[in-house]
Amino acid sequence: MLININPQNPQLRLIRKVVDTLRQGGIVIYPTDTYYGIGCDLMNQKAIERIYQLKRRDHAKPFSFICSDLTHISRYAKVSNYAYRTMRRLLPGPYTFILEGSRLVPKIMLTKRKTAGIRVPDNAICLALVRELGHPIITTSAATADGSNLFDASLLHDHFGRQVDVVIEGGTVSGQPSSVISLIDDTPEVIRRGAGDVSQFE
Repeated sequence: MLININPQNPQLRLIRKVVDTLRQGGIVIYPTDTYYGIGCDLMNQKAIERIYQLKRRDHAKPFSFICSDLTHISRYAKVSNYAYRTMRRLLPGPYTFILEGSRLVPKIMLTKRKTAGIRVPDNAICLALVRELGHPIITTSAATADGSNLFDASLLHDHFGRQVDVVIEGGTVSGQPSSVISLIDDTPEVIRRGAGDVSQFE
């Protein structure tokens, strides 16, 4: 199912329709401020397993997830004063922050070190989905089997077909990956340079 949602002012009726799919364990393709992402409800283990199979991904590499704001992050991660100040300056934006996960995060979503990658993208549609759902959604780029990222929702819809339940047509995306920054032990480390300025951490 392909659903057109306004990227500036997402229609609540359509957001709720997609969230109903998420609540039922569905998989959704949605726009972010970097790529189109594939996601599901963070609290639905069966749906998470479906995404691992879809992406042919090793369970030792957990997916990141999207929160709606800093207050939301603090429920799912241990946020020091330093981490809070750092993220407040940069979010929402094209960054993934590595933090120690809280007890609310399912074990399947944590590394052996109990860390998790958390995003607050600068995109009204995915933030509206998270707010309406009430907890985070998984995020992993909607890359094809050969590793190429498709930036057109209708192409993604054709490519993934019935492997996903909803594809949101939400306008163009930047096509750059997020920058990944670890804030573990208040020691910033740039794991991946992507969209977003990381000069302050180097």
